[in-house]
Amino acid sequence: MKKAVVLLSGGLDSTTAVYLAKSQGYEVYAISFDYGQRQKKELESAQKVALAAGVKEHIVVKTNMNAWGGSALTDTNIDVPLGDENRKEIPVTYVPARNMIFLSFAASYAEVIGAQDIFIGVSEVDYSGYVDCRKEFIVAMEAAINLGTVCAAEHGKNIKIHAPFMNMTKADEIRLGMDLGVDYSLTWTCYRGEESACGECDSCILRLKAFKEAGYIDPIPYAKKA
Repeated sequence: MKKAVVLLSGGLDSTTAVYLAKSQGYEVYAISFDYGQRQKKELESAQKVALAAGVKEHIVVKTNMNAWGGSALTDTNIDVPLGDENRKEIPVTYVPARNMIFLSFAASYAEVIGAQDIFIGVSEVDYSGYVDCRKEFIVAMEAAINLGTVCAAEHGKNIKIHAPFMNMTKADEIRLGMDLGVDYSLTWTCYRGEESACGECDSCILRLKAFKEAGYIDPIPYAKKA
């Protein structure tokens, strides 16, 4: 069976990516990151999703991106702002070069296990404008990976980065996930590390909007719904 490494945060997008990869016949190796984020609850969700989806292996990589902070997700001195769908600038919830770092780890993992496919749940639709979620970044990162791995550069076994939701609305993604049997009650999207999702940050607002547009009720608890 062909192998795929799937970046699994425990959120809506990455969880759907796990189920999509499985539906396409891949043996899934999930990789999650404890990078010093305030929303540690997402790691609990990632473990639950990996178990429910029956992935072949789930590893958690620990790194300390909170050592330099620079984001509301890794620096407790920076408040998570209220969500704003009309915001034009990149919000402070952007974690500098996060997907670049994550994909580098995923590429190393993929090379070791003999996987030529990496799945990541990024999108340019219904997103906060993060530069490392854009198509041009994914294309460039794939090229860099294939120049920097022996499997590709020396043996011609190129690694492909799949970003299946790049041009898909979150509502359509949820519909797809429902068809694939995703249990979204296991997922966590909120940027704040509290018992219930805040319902007010960018991530919560986008998620709630998507479930409403898809015609489903979001199954996770919220402190409030904006």
